[in-house]
Amino acid sequence: MEWTASGIVLGSRKHGENDVILEVMTELHGRHQGLVRGGRSRTRQPLVQPGNELQLTWRARLQDHLGIFSIDPVRFRAAELMANPLGLHGVQHIAALLRLLPERDPHPSLFKATEVVLDNLSDCGVGAPLLIRFELELLNELGFGLDLGSCAATGTTDDLAYVSPKSGRAVSRDAGQPYHDKLLPLPDFLIDGQRQPGSELLFKDIANGFRLTRYFLSRHENWQSSPALENVRQQLILSIEKDYRQNHAWQFTED
Repeated sequence: MEWTASGIVLGSRKHGENDVILEVMTELHGRHQGLVRGGRSRTRQPLVQPGNELQLTWRARLQDHLGIFSIDPVRFRAAELMANPLGLHGVQHIAALLRLLPERDPHPSLFKATEVVLDNLSDCGVGAPLLIRFELELLNELGFGLDLGSCAATGTTDDLAYVSPKSGRAVSRDAGQPYHDKLLPLPDFLIDGQRQPGSELLFKDIANGFRLTRYFLSRHENWQSSPALENVRQQLILSIEKDYRQNHAWQFTED
């Protein structure tokens, strides 16, 4: 068995004295693992850092074997990602989220979304909302997709302000007002035609976006059984909050 593809490094772990088991995300082969011989060597260790993009050739005698990766560099992102807290925690968070998916299941949209997010984690005003959109796309792939296009109660597409925790559907401000304490806030940057991600985004919009996606992600059995997922996510949100307090003070509000 053999295939060749581009892959984004999610992580690696030591195997024996000099080798590593590499975990990558690919477009057509999903999240995939394989052995890299000499992966801990001086020349190869920089290649297998999270966030880097590699050209991979995977070979195995049988389809269900671990197999061996041959690797060549395509794009180095790791150094830039590790240079700031959002990049460091962001790539860890994306890797943790992708591990909710079955190994080797293809998810082309998530592969492309991973590339986009990793390329924008140097700018918190862009990277943070993209991470929330990544979580929404992951929910779609997991079968928990949200319907944010129209009000569940009236069918209107105007002034959507909430999401029903039961149905995962948007609710307009007027229809949801009597039940607002039981509904989840819907940031308007997640609504088509409303404000888009950018420098004007308030931290409370980001916090509400993460609150929304967390509620539905927590329904997944793998999320419930892994406290590490929640810990990685909390570190990510704290790094975003710190960035807003330091660099975007006028956009920070706890209201």
